[in-house]
Amino acid sequence: MNSTLKALFNDEAGFVVSAELTLVATILVIGLIVGLSEIQHAMVTELNDVADAIGSLNQSYLFTGFSARKGAYVVKSSTAGSAYGDTVDACDNNECELDCDAPEGEAYKY
Repeated sequence: MNSTLKALFNDEAGFVVSAELTLVATILVIGLIVGLSEIQHAMVTELNDVADAIGSLNQSYLFTGFSARKGAYVVKSSTAGSAYGDTVDACDNNECELDCDAPEGEAYKY
């Protein structure tokens, strides 16, 4: 027998793919997919909470005007005040759910 072929038969450093190894690898990959899906769902939920917290901030403001007078009755300069009242926008206070949409069927592309 050839020495190379003899070395190949005597080699024990190989890797044999058996049915058990294939089954274990398949179970690990399926578990990984489910785990990543749960992480994605948790991240979307938390980011939705952050968006709701930012949307619920009251961004109203008010500043008063002032004026400078020369004497008792003569106005030298004046500035009017301003005010802004924040109103509820769409998706404020958890009105929009990003992760709870109903599934839609596939349609033909035209």
